[in-house]
Amino acid sequence: MTTTTSTGSPAPTAVRLARPPSLWARTNKATLVMAAVTLLVFVFFSVADADFLTFANVSNLATQVAPTLIVGVAMTFVITAGQIDLSVGSIVAFVSAVCAQLLLAGWDSSVVLLAGLLMGLGWGLVNGWFTAYQGIPAFIVTLASLSVVRGVALLRTEGFSVPIASTTFFARLGEARWLGFSLSAWIGLVVTALGLVLLHHTRFGQYVIGIGAAEESVRRAGVNVRLVKMAALGFSGLAAGVAGILIAARLGSGSANSAQGFELTVIAAVVLGGTSLLGGRGTIVGTLIGAILTGMIANGLTLMSVSPYLTPIITGAVLILVIWINLRGTGIGPLLRRITSRP
Repeated sequence: MTTTTSTGSPAPTAVRLARPPSLWARTNKATLVMAAVTLLVFVFFSVADADFLTFANVSNLATQVAPTLIVGVAMTFVITAGQIDLSVGSIVAFVSAVCAQLLLAGWDSSVVLLAGLLMGLGWGLVNGWFTAYQGIPAFIVTLASLSVVRGVALLRTEGFSVPIASTTFFARLGEARWLGFSLSAWIGLVVTALGLVLLHHTRFGQYVIGIGAAEESVRRAGVNVRLVKMAALGFSGLAAGVAGILIAARLGSGSANSAQGFELTVIAAVVLGGTSLLGGRGTIVGTLIGAILTGMIANGLTLMSVSPYLTPIITGAVLILVIWINLRGTGIGPLLRRITSRP
């Protein structure tokens, strides 16, 4: 009796498993949807108001979006790691107010700039230490620091705005322009590029994604999960420090009452862009799109003389819709494939 051995081609299932995922499969569908929404909103405002497409307004929009984008890039790391930071608005206000006070006291601008960055980083690391090493949920820690940090700023300034002399190098940063765009806009672009590389092309970024998706597996692989979490929240504080400096320089004053609700705008931009609130999936490009969209809505409605009270209503409605899409992201891919596939 003879036995025949089959040497045919591999099973179709094995071939499919061995094949690398396509570009479509690797695309964040929620980000794709928001890119389309942003384009539609852009077209709508361009048609609705002739001033929207002027270079002056586009430059102004880039300046307005920059602080949200800078902190949003850092917030992408925090949320991707399964954490949250509600204190960024208070840190922005604290850095803005204290930097203005230091300048008023006669400190050199270069020293004040360094102090502002260190203050932001310090508050972020405090949040990170309580969250990562003391086991307190990030939501609770940053909710508490939201109140404490702004309270300290209000106590120091007694609620008054602190002016910054226009002759200082610090103030001139707010007026600096290159190719028609403000320094804030260019810093936002650089931070976005750095965030893109850090999240997708470094070991730290892969750890952040892994912690958000399967923290225990990453821990068992020998990664210092607590240090990574603390670093992510420290990065968020540092970014808020940068934003606080830029806002104070642009406005020519520092106020403990500034950046009210800023943390919600940042989180909205990150989530709108396709970063999952549940962690494990983050996109810097999506955060850029989300920041542009939130800024564009506010800017366009202002140009159309619509009540400013309508802006948060529209932004909130869009946010709810996109969170709904986020939580059902597995269904977006098949739907878009059916729409775009050939008959």
